[in-house]
Amino acid sequence: MYIGLISDTHGVFDDEFRRFLEPVDCIWHAGDWGGGEDFTRTISSFKPVTGVHGNCDGQDVRWLYPAVQNFECEGLKVLMTHIGGSPGHYDYRAHALIDSVKPDIFVCGHSHILKVMRDNANTLMYINPGAAGLHGWQVVRTALRFKIEGGKIFGMEVFEFPR
Repeated sequence: MYIGLISDTHGVFDDEFRRFLEPVDCIWHAGDWGGGEDFTRTISSFKPVTGVHGNCDGQDVRWLYPAVQNFECEGLKVLMTHIGGSPGHYDYRAHALIDSVKPDIFVCGHSHILKVMRDNANTLMYINPGAAGLHGWQVVRTALRFKIEGGKIFGMEVFEFPR
């Protein structure tokens, strides 16, 4: 499975990101879609989407995407929520979910900071794709793509695009 991962689009999904995500099988969106239900359709009509809503999303997006996704992909348990913190500094709700679900991969957004790292204390891969949109303080907009096969993550690629 070839995964594209984005977050914090805040209503922006431009051609540069489309080109980067064109070869993926599906997109995971870690919240703060922006732009409402019509905007979510812009992305979900491009590729199949698994996503969560973020703190900036309205009720229309919250009806479509839950606060938490817990699913399996190619033999790995995936936990996704928008506000997660980071290893050693998890949001208390995210920490409770991690303790309960015991995922192999924990995906979150919110911080606008791209970070991919192994969390040995919780035996998981932590992935935050940063922010793909223009809203916020980040200087570089980011997205990720990677493959999951046979219970392993590999081929992680970072896309960076200036604001």
